[in-house]
Amino acid sequence: MTIMQMRELPAGEMPRERLIEKGAQELTDAELLAILLRTGRRGENVLDMARRIISELPEQRISALLYMPAQELARIDGLGLAKAATILAALELGSRAQRRAGARIRVDEAQVVADLLLPRYRTEIHEHFLVLPLTSKNDIIMEAEVSRGTLTRTLVHPREVFVPAIRCAAARIILVHNHPSGDPMPSAEDHRITRILVEAGRLLSIPVVDHIVLGSEGYYSFAEHGLI
Repeated sequence: MTIMQMRELPAGEMPRERLIEKGAQELTDAELLAILLRTGRRGENVLDMARRIISELPEQRISALLYMPAQELARIDGLGLAKAATILAALELGSRAQRRAGARIRVDEAQVVADLLLPRYRTEIHEHFLVLPLTSKNDIIMEAEVSRGTLTRTLVHPREVFVPAIRCAAARIILVHNHPSGDPMPSAEDHRITRILVEAGRLLSIPVVDHIVLGSEGYYSFAEHGLI
């Protein structure tokens, strides 16, 4: 069987070289995954394999990897246990790094979250939905992006929102998403999903203590407006 090596990709499509030149934050999910996979297979280069694997994940979301055991991940065509273990090890290493870095930030008001995340998301052209699991003292354990949307909206599933919190034994969570329009005022859909997630948190005993919407003009806090 002929194995498609990453070096056989066109120069402009080589994820490892793009990471070195531009930084990991500039790579797509598929490019990052391709670096971990290292090789493709006959008739499918490693980048195409990475794209296909993501397309086969639940709802085609990379965050699904957070709650897939190695045996389940290995059943995806072309993976196997060795590559599945590499992917899960990378995810766990990233989670540990985030937990240890994030634990130094204590959230006593929404402004702390805005100061932390606005520089990153103020000019984003796509909508991102994040969860900030907190300790009992309101220290941030990690940042977990659970959804990335189109120019106008993102789709959020309660399961994906609470999995990161359960994994790190969070006492409570803060929801955060950005508005690419720049206007942080919440939409009717924002209000609806907030009510759903607040109720889900109540049932799981992981309360949602705030939902913060980021925009180029500032932020909107559901808690500060008495809506949570």
